[in-house]
Amino acid sequence: MTPGSLSSKKQLLDAFSTSLPLPSGTEPQLLGALCQVLQLPGSLVRAQLVYQMACAYQAGEDRAQDLAIAIEYFHSASLLFDDLPCMDNAEERRGALCVHQVYGEAAAILAALGLINRAYALVWRALRGYAVEAQADALAYLEKCLGVAGLLNGQSQDLYYAGLSPDGLSSEMVALNKTVPLIRLSLVLPALVGGASALELQLLDRLAVFWGLSYQILDDLKDICQKPEQSGKTADRDATMHRPNVALAIGAKNALLRIERLMRLADRVVARLTLRQPALSFLDKVRRRFRDEIIAVRSVEPVRSL
Repeated sequence: MTPGSLSSKKQLLDAFSTSLPLPSGTEPQLLGALCQVLQLPGSLVRAQLVYQMACAYQAGEDRAQDLAIAIEYFHSASLLFDDLPCMDNAEERRGALCVHQVYGEAAAILAALGLINRAYALVWRALRGYAVEAQADALAYLEKCLGVAGLLNGQSQDLYYAGLSPDGLSSEMVALNKTVPLIRLSLVLPALVGGASALELQLLDRLAVFWGLSYQILDDLKDICQKPEQSGKTADRDATMHRPNVALAIGAKNALLRIERLMRLADRVVARLTLRQPALSFLDKVRRRFRDEIIAVRSVEPVRSL
């Protein structure tokens, strides 16, 4: 199977819905919450990146799939938490009512914990057979990205952004702490366990920063430019909730210019990586798909005036 092919995308879609066993005795509200998540996988952008990276570093399809679904489960769990009334108080996600709107906050929280538990199990299964040192490095990196020094701190900065001092963190710095960690896991973790060189890991980390920030700024633009039926989630939340949004902070035009600069930097990194490691040539296709999405957002007028 060729990494990134239509068959591998279908494989990941199937794996996303089936990699978390649901026992027959599962309480109905929790069961419903989990089923909704597993039936609405989203774009699987991160899962595809993980799968392709792992295959590029000779992980094998089974390991690559386990690692890919694990990262996607971590991401899906973060969205369940993010949508809660105590956080973003969102109504829609992936074109449907948020899980907590349908099954209640408690079921949404428990479903998120279920996804996280299963994600760790899949990571451990994917790492089985690697050298002990490689396993330790991978788990330490996972904790760094998802723990208090990573995603958790970024989410807290996002929630309490309005209370920061005027000379506090910028919107982009919050994005660096909140959005970039999962992109780092998608690009760096498979290469780390696959024995990538120190230079390759450094380049992949840079690429994660450039793509992660671009992705978040694009998401910020969608929040102000797209209606729920276009984005599949509640719109105009950042201004309403006083959350960091690069497009609101510097304007839509400057936000697009910022994305273009980040993408130019990312393109240089991709060129260096593919020169060193031809198996990473799929990154150029990812870059082109991302640019298509930027063009689509650029053509839409903002819903709110900036």
